[in-house]
Amino acid sequence: MEDQEMQLKVRRVTDKFTESMYVLANEPSVALYRLQEHVRRSLPELVQHKTDMQSWEEQSQGAIYTVEYACSAVKSMTNSSMYFKNIDSLLRQAISMKEQISSSQGRCNWPHHPPPDTPAVWSFILFVFIL
Repeated sequence: MEDQEMQLKVRRVTDKFTESMYVLANEPSVALYRLQEHVRRSLPELVQHKTDMQSWEEQSQGAIYTVEYACSAVKSMTNSSMYFKNIDSLLRQAISMKEQISSSQGRCNWPHHPPPDTPAVWSFILFVFIL
């Protein structure tokens, strides 16, 4: 009887050992299966996130370009104040010369010369002084 009990105990131990070995041997494949299952479920969502991020990046780059262009335009406008001051000075000189020409023509009283109040004369005076 002891032999039978011993054989039964040995059989249980070997069965448990075999079952444990089987679980250990198959565990990595189960883990890999679970990993594959997880990737298969989450990959489409990750791809969608990636395309969304790329779209947002393109929109951001466009906005950044627009802001940089606007900043450069504002900087160039601040640098153009010198040119506007020059134009103002030239216009004042043109007005002064026009007044001098008008006063000298008033003294000469030459009726056959028209006064330089025509738009063509003003255009010519501005053109000469701007250049």
